[in-house]
Amino acid sequence: MNKTERLLAIVMELQRSKLLTADALAEVLGVSARTIYRDMQALSEAGVPVMSETGSGYSLMEGYFLPPISFTVDEAVSLLLGAEFIEKRFDPAVRHSARSSHRKIEALLSRPIREETSRIQGSIRLLQKDELDILTREKLNLGSIREAMREGKKLRFTYHKGVAGVDGNRVTERTVSPFGLAHDEQNGWLLLAFCDLREDIRHFRVSRISDPVLTDETFQLPDNFDLHSYRPKDTRSIRVCAIFNPAVIDKVEEANNYYMETTESKEDGYHVTFRVRQPEELLSWFLGWGADVVVTEPESFKHRVKEEIAKMKERY
Repeated sequence: MNKTERLLAIVMELQRSKLLTADALAEVLGVSARTIYRDMQALSEAGVPVMSETGSGYSLMEGYFLPPISFTVDEAVSLLLGAEFIEKRFDPAVRHSARSSHRKIEALLSRPIREETSRIQGSIRLLQKDELDILTREKLNLGSIREAMREGKKLRFTYHKGVAGVDGNRVTERTVSPFGLAHDEQNGWLLLAFCDLREDIRHFRVSRISDPVLTDETFQLPDNFDLHSYRPKDTRSIRVCAIFNPAVIDKVEEANNYYMETTESKEDGYHVTFRVRQPEELLSWFLGWGADVVVTEPESFKHRVKEEIAKMKERY
């Protein structure tokens, strides 16, 4: 990094932070504190309004930021979330570039835009996932959910919760206070919200939501709620056991089923236990393995699998 690039980097760092010491700047830029002192003098001589507070550090005069680039809140959120996504999922070299881009984008934002962007970012969480595609219904619903979070308004929608063999496709009307969005490999986009019907925090698959409508009723995010440290209650109480053909061990491990709890290789096969709310949650998944898996317990679920196989034979 030459001197010109370093001076620009210093201004950007000061724009994204209210106050920085020479030592902190030196660590970020990989130079000595003495070099930072000289650079500050050069910036002052060039007309950049750098302010020095003895014993505290350096800051920029209120209202100063580099022209001519400016972003709306939505544009800034899109760029910063994209940088965060890349930073979490790619190799070290690309992650470093993404992290650097993230800092530069923040530095270009005026303080009001930066603060609003930071607030919205706090309500969206990116979890690890290899694929980027989401269902069309998710795409349609995400806009309404994000708008509700941004406006601090409750959301009303129809929720379709279907589990094979359990009461068919259950449909309910929900009014919720949207706290945040999460994305994981098994369930896609999830809405974490306080549900007025259940009077507790619930998770809703965005793909199962239909007809979302913003209400006029507002809500406040609880002071003690933090999306990034929140852990849901585990209500899975039923154990399902199965033995897989050793030839598909790698595929089973790669599938990384959400309900999988323990695994063990034995002489007769690959023993896997699952913990679920309803065994039928695994029915379609097991059938997809064909003759490479045998369910061993519970006995009632073994019969349920046999019944489904019999129905399939009838169709063929």
